[in-house]
Amino acid sequence: MKTPKGTLIAIGGNEQKKFRKTEEGFQSTFGEGFILQDIINNAEVSKPRIEIITTASEIPEVVGKKYKESFLRLGVENIGVLDIRDRNEADQSSTLNRISSSDIILFSGGDQSKISRIIKDTLAHRLIHERYQNEKFTIAGTSAGAVVMSQEMISGGRNGTVIRKNDLKMGTGLGLISEIIFDSHFIKRHRFGRLAEAVALHPDKLGVGLGEDTGVIIREGNILEIIGSGIVVIFDGSNLNYNQYGKLKKRIPISLANLTVHILATQDRYNIRDKIARIHYDTRHHIPEVRVSE
Repeated sequence: MKTPKGTLIAIGGNEQKKFRKTEEGFQSTFGEGFILQDIINNAEVSKPRIEIITTASEIPEVVGKKYKESFLRLGVENIGVLDIRDRNEADQSSTLNRISSSDIILFSGGDQSKISRIIKDTLAHRLIHERYQNEKFTIAGTSAGAVVMSQEMISGGRNGTVIRKNDLKMGTGLGLISEIIFDSHFIKRHRFGRLAEAVALHPDKLGVGLGEDTGVIIREGNILEIIGSGIVVIFDGSNLNYNQYGKLKKRIPISLANLTVHILATQDRYNIRDKIARIHYDTRHHIPEVRVSE
């Protein structure tokens, strides 16, 4: 499998957009990091061009304006809002030119199925995929814009902690990464059950639950690093020794045995291919070992 040269940044939604002015410039008002700044920092050029794709949103003008104002305040001057509303627009040369001239694209939140329905298998989709594979190109997405990055995509389902067969709805995403199934707003909207069902259905995939104001940067299609103020939960079903999902009737609770779960926070890393978590060591949080004299 070819190693992509580009970078994916998948965000769980509701990322911080308010900041205060300091001597160093605008800073986040809370949290361990500032995700919009992380997106900018990932660009290979000092003055990146960003295209905000608002296809998923029902209020694209409002959403585009909000992101544009936020990036302007962070010093980015070259920002476009690309509101692709139908497949014909996704094939137009003007759309392709804007994607070609960007260093970063950001898919906004909304409905991931709309992104898939309107953009999947169009010329815009092909161009985005080619640039991700062959160039130092950053593709960011928040909420629906993160979920649609998967090949096997969660399109809906019941929230909650009870896992019953067919509570989940699946679709096909943009296929930028095939090893992962993303879910967003994971903690706040209690989406443990639907992501666990997705892994029961596709145990060869990693389920990655993104908390709000939290995301992952995936470089070279393999090294996943946590950013933001919350947590990311990873479900690894590769070692399941009990999974009868295929035999169950609808609405029957699902049992899974030996599901591996990782809870990761900012700067922690995860190797997707080797399925190994590496926890960031911060000396500020180190508690000295206490020895009791004999």
